[in-house]
Amino acid sequence: MGAWALLLPLLMATAQAQVCSVNNTIFEVQENTNQSGPLADIYVPAGQQVTLGQSSTPYAFRIQGTQLFLNVTPDYEENTMLQAHLECRSGDTVVTQLRVLVFVLDINDNAPQFPFENKAKNISEDTKVNTIVIPETELEAQDLDKDDILFYALQEVTPGASNFFSLVGTNLPALRLDQPLDFYSWQKMTFQLLVRDTQEENAEPSHRAAATLDLHVWPADLRPPWFLPCGYSDPYVCINAEYHGAVPLGHKLPAPLVLRPGPVRAVDGDQGISQRILYSIMQGQDGTFAIDADSGNLTMTRSVPSPKTFTLLVKGEQADRARYSVTRVTIEARNAFGSLPYFPKSRYYGRVARGSGAGVEVKDATAPSLPLRIWAQDPDFPDINSAITYRITNNTNFRMDGETMLTTVLLADETVFYAEVEANNTVTTDTATTVVEIQVLEWEKPSPTEPPQTGGGSTPGHGEPSISRAEDRRFSVVDMAALGGVLGALLLLALIALLTLLHKHYGQSLKCCSGKAPDRQPLSFDNQAFVAPQEDNWAPAPRSSPGPTRAVAPEPPEPPSAAAARPASESPEVARDGGGPAAVRSILTKERRPEGGYKAVWFGEDIGAEADVVVLNTPASEAARAADSGSEVSSDDDAPGAGSTYV
Repeated sequence: MGAWALLLPLLMATAQAQVCSVNNTIFEVQENTNQSGPLADIYVPAGQQVTLGQSSTPYAFRIQGTQLFLNVTPDYEENTMLQAHLECRSGDTVVTQLRVLVFVLDINDNAPQFPFENKAKNISEDTKVNTIVIPETELEAQDLDKDDILFYALQEVTPGASNFFSLVGTNLPALRLDQPLDFYSWQKMTFQLLVRDTQEENAEPSHRAAATLDLHVWPADLRPPWFLPCGYSDPYVCINAEYHGAVPLGHKLPAPLVLRPGPVRAVDGDQGISQRILYSIMQGQDGTFAIDADSGNLTMTRSVPSPKTFTLLVKGEQADRARYSVTRVTIEARNAFGSLPYFPKSRYYGRVARGSGAGVEVKDATAPSLPLRIWAQDPDFPDINSAITYRITNNTNFRMDGETMLTTVLLADETVFYAEVEANNTVTTDTATTVVEIQVLEWEKPSPTEPPQTGGGSTPGHGEPSISRAEDRRFSVVDMAALGGVLGALLLLALIALLTLLHKHYGQSLKCCSGKAPDRQPLSFDNQAFVAPQEDNWAPAPRSSPGPTRAVAPEPPEPPSAAAARPASESPEVARDGGGPAAVRSILTKERRPEGGYKAVWFGEDIGAEADVVVLNTPASEAARAADSGSEVSSDDDAPGAGSTYV
């Protein structure tokens, strides 16, 4: 047994020496690696040759002498494993077959790719919030690197669009709606969908890709028809217009009725859909009026014999019968006395944007957001006469549509047009004319996403149609400043006139308010109780209400001889109170004083009562003049009687 143990290694070495062998049969190589040296060494016995068998990866290997080389740069995305099939031959006989395997290791060498460069998607505006509008399978990118994890981001191109849409997750590129859509505000939103194959932006190596998402908001049938002009409107609601007109008694008008604020007209509230509107009369019909189902024009089928007011309920319904609205049309039948129509203005001013095509309304130059209305008044119809029709007589670029003016051709150049508008009373055949000046200008048109124009109806009994709040902005700052200057000047003139009248009528009485006191005029008294200083005035004492009165510094009584010497006309008189004992009033004894002023004494009821003495001072110059000229004594109406008191 021991001998065999010694012979076995020898036999094996002898056997190996008769066959081919390699130092290693399995290798790992990173992709994109260029192997310049030999991959393996091959042992080939003498008398044998080694070649690559047919099962070898084509063009991947080569044998030089007894060494095996990689003939290509490995690419994991093309081949994850390369195989070399070695055959050792002795002549034509294959002695040994060997297989050498090269496993290619993947590295991050490929950028992710979206299956599209630009993707468009229509999304209905009534889509519910949190709905997945584009699934992940339509948006995810592909990366050939098997181990890469892709990270996504959504970047808005349209400002504010990120408020409406977002991705479900960083690694889940499904697009979700976050906020209700509005066709009138957001009809299209654009995003950049970004992807990279590393979590960190600055990682190396890192690869990126981008694609464009165009999201179109598709209008949904959310709104009923709107009768124009809306009394109020926003993107969601319209306060429907109500129409009114007037017709003369005993006449069937041949043309469609002219109504205020305009012809019966409705549009689909969903402008993006714009369903055709059909018209019908729901209520109030007695056979007098008919409505055209397509145009909404009201016509008369017979005359009205007596005064009457018709109230018609008109329905505007979408052609698909999905939605409808109702409005009121009021028509008054009244007597007409053949008054002539007339225009309140001799000239109207309108404007239209350059480049406008046919069917565009001419706007009011003073309120460019409103249509220009040209209407004639009839004294028999204070508000509107539906028998009056309008036409343009001398300009084919425009036509009348009721009281509004529309273009008939493309207006490509800036210019000014003049048109004569004729108002014709179809009952009396009387006419009136006016002139309209239309400027074709380069000016900003209203945004197409704005709701239908709002307008006002007419105010009954006030003539011209009323205008919506847009009219508040018809004057510029310069206009208002000029108006303020004119009003200020008028106010100043009014104040000057008022001051002139006040000075004329009250100038003397107002002199007291001036800075310089006026010169005193000599005092003149109508009360004849004031007497010359050398005379005393005797008068009965007053009888006041019960209670004593106080006298201050009584004067001595005048001698009887002085009283007797006074003329009869200057004797004091006593007032009596309806036959009572003595008049209850003060008797004023007045005496001029040499130093100026007067002395007044009041007496009580009885002789023993106290007296009040008041000195009325005057300037010395006046006192002197009074002393020189003397003063007359006034007498009371009543003669002295019993019970009177004298001093």
